[in-house]
Amino acid sequence: MAGSVLIIAGETSGDLHGSNLVREMKRRDPGLRFFGIAGPRMRAEGVEAVFRAEDLSFLGFAEVLRHLPLIRRVLRTMTRLVDELQPNLVILIDYPGFNLRFAQRAGRRGIPVFYYIAPQVWAWGTSRLKKMAERIDRLAVILPFEENLFRQHGLDAHFVGHPLLELAHDDTPRELFCARASVNPD
Repeated sequence: MAGSVLIIAGETSGDLHGSNLVREMKRRDPGLRFFGIAGPRMRAEGVEAVFRAEDLSFLGFAEVLRHLPLIRRVLRTMTRLVDELQPNLVILIDYPGFNLRFAQRAGRRGIPVFYYIAPQVWAWGTSRLKKMAERIDRLAVILPFEENLFRQHGLDAHFVGHPLLELAHDDTPRELFCARASVNPD
């Protein structure tokens, strides 16, 4: 199928999960080209970083407000790249403040939008569900109850399992699991 995929992960956890997803997709189709917003793990898997995730990870309202000009520039640049490069697919990983806005722009251009690791609406409220249903073509959820919750609100949601649980096996040494999951073993 060789084509291109625009992928966005704006947080450390998204970078970890995105790197595993990219690795698996390349295993199945080595000709795929990935570009977008990527952290060090995704870049190590060959994702061409238009922007580095670690430069766009902001905590708190004040920090987001202070970086608003940068965030807007990134949104415009990524939208322009969709127009110029016409990727076959957009994959968004968590990072809902940015990704839900970008999903709308990509969807308007007819590019399928796949959201990997859904925002936890059950934790911060369901106010975004309507927007998600309008902007996302398919949603991968990592907790079993999320599939039904999102489907009740019109989303094509599929339970795919929790990526960190996939790393852990009863016989996996603690140090190895912690290294793979990017967590401190202490």
